Amino acid sequence: MKPSRFFASRFSSLLVRWLAVVLLFALFAALCSADVLKIVINDNIQPVTAEYIGRALELAAANHDQAVLIEINTPGGLVDSTREIIEKIVASPVPVIIYVTPSGSRAASAGFFILESGDVAAMAPGTNTGAAHPVILGEKMDDVMKQKMENDAAALMRSVVAKRGRNVELAESAVRESKSFTDQEALDKKLIEYIAPSEQDLFHQLNGKSFKRFNGTTVTLSLADQPVRDYRMTLKQRILSYIMDPNVAFILLAIGAMALYAEFNHPGAVIPGTVGVVFILLAAFALNLLPVRFAAIAMIIGAFALFAAEAKFASHGVLTTGGIVLLTMGGLFLVDAPIPEMRVHLATALAVSIPLGLITAFLMSIAVRARRNKIVTGKQGLIGEIGIAQCTLAPAGKVFVHGELWDAVSSVPISAGESIVVRQIDGLTLRVDPVAAARTVMA
Repeated sequence: MKPSRFFASRFSSLLVRWLAVVLLFALFAALCSADVLKIVINDNIQPVTAEYIGRALELAAANHDQAVLIEINTPGGLVDSTREIIEKIVASPVPVIIYVTPSGSRAASAGFFILESGDVAAMAPGTNTGAAHPVILGEKMDDVMKQKMENDAAALMRSVVAKRGRNVELAESAVRESKSFTDQEALDKKLIEYIAPSEQDLFHQLNGKSFKRFNGTTVTLSLADQPVRDYRMTLKQRILSYIMDPNVAFILLAIGAMALYAEFNHPGAVIPGTVGVVFILLAAFALNLLPVRFAAIAMIIGAFALFAAEAKFASHGVLTTGGIVLLTMGGLFLVDAPIPEMRVHLATALAVSIPLGLITAFLMSIAVRARRNKIVTGKQGLIGEIGIAQCTLAPAGKVFVHGELWDAVSSVPISAGESIVVRQIDGLTLRVDPVAAARTVMA
């Protein structure tokens, strides 16, 4: 081998090895420089929220991130979803920081439970938290059931707060007495650890500080100037979160019912039927994940029954009014949620019920009148029609009716050119009478 080729081969081999080493060091550095994964909760606490937080925690664990930052602004939500979120936060191998932000926001009711479950609890200036008393809409609970719910929620709060080293007695008062706290009150009374105007300020305050995790281990975070990676909801989660708004679900249900009614009255139209099925299935999916009252479903069905009865019995609006009232009440009681933000609003119920009731009653009245009207097509459409005798009927001859020439017979002689009226159809032969005779009979 020539010396030039030998040195070229050696140089190429060394270059490849050097590049491999550089790539390995770069990969190792990338793995060691763990990020902070951030998610934002700016909605009610419901099943989609629990799924979103759960997947974020799984991703952070898989990527060996330093911490998960949950920025929260919520009026509260469902108890079952809150418990699920707390279970996932407590079991997370990655430290979880709960941060109530921006200024003016809140972590009320279920949000207070989630705030206290975090490894680190922080609030922005001008925020508040608390008011975590359990509530059931529309039911007057007896003292025993009320006490059971309070004790259950209070026990959950104590078990979480005690492990985090926070003020157990004061946290429990937010459950039993619905107490609320400003950011400064929460800090002074040891419900949270930090007040920070921004996430970077929070990271600087946390830098080098140690705290105990739920399992008793001690962790020290160094988050200052660490990159923050946003984790957003998937398209599916965003769609589900939107349709799980009880107001949206109620509107979908009402539009779906209206579209199916249009399909039943115009078979073969296809588009109304397709829209109706899709909307009703979307509403059913959303309502299946929400605490729905079946009595409210019965009210909504009863409302449509009253709309149908209005067209048949012509009660001069009494049945329609009753249907609108039932539909409005059914909408208001449809979702049994603990906070007003997760119930159907009165404005939404009225905006759906009144137009839907009036339109449905109007369409059904048109359909009923159409069925009662005289048939104007086919053989039946000829009966009662006026025509002209083309020749003398004695008793048979030709008549001109509806622009057509027909064979006809008459029980009395009819002169050519005289007006006739069709009385009966026998095959292709019309039985007719003179118009004068018909008028006499009518008189």
